[in-house]
Amino acid sequence: GLDAEHVDLLKYVALLHDVGKVGVPDAVLKKADNFTAEEYEEMKKHVDIGADIISAMKTLGQGADWVRYHHERWDGTGFPEGLKGEEIPLEARIIACADAFDAMTTDRPYKERMTYEEAKEEIVRCSGTQFDPEIVKVMVKIIDEKLMGK
Repeated sequence: GLDAEHVDLLKYVALLHDVGKVGVPDAVLKKADNFTAEEYEEMKKHVDIGADIISAMKTLGQGADWVRYHHERWDGTGFPEGLKGEEIPLEARIIACADAFDAMTTDRPYKERMTYEEAKEEIVRCSGTQFDPEIVKVMVKIIDEKLMGK
């Protein structure tokens, strides 16, 4: 497990994981349709911009790579570097799973939100490909206990 101080750091970095979107044009951020290849490349820059911002912060700087790698995927098909499995920092794997759940359960310009149950099922479906299976197990337990009262 992670000690309490590290968990607190992870919470703060997780809250700021998309801070790099300040460097992405609004036209891309607010687009309701699929991105063009060029727009997708613009959007992908937010991880490096965000990591640069976090690295400059005295108290959160050690979390810069967590921000940089939160779009990496367990199977190695993510970005920016195509890291795979445990090459991805544990904290980035946690942020990735929480970020996806949040995205799925929040209304977006391009998609209506899912229920907690639907989002949980999608997280489970992506276990071992997009997400670390061990993180998914913990995430499902948290969703069931904290959000669904099971």
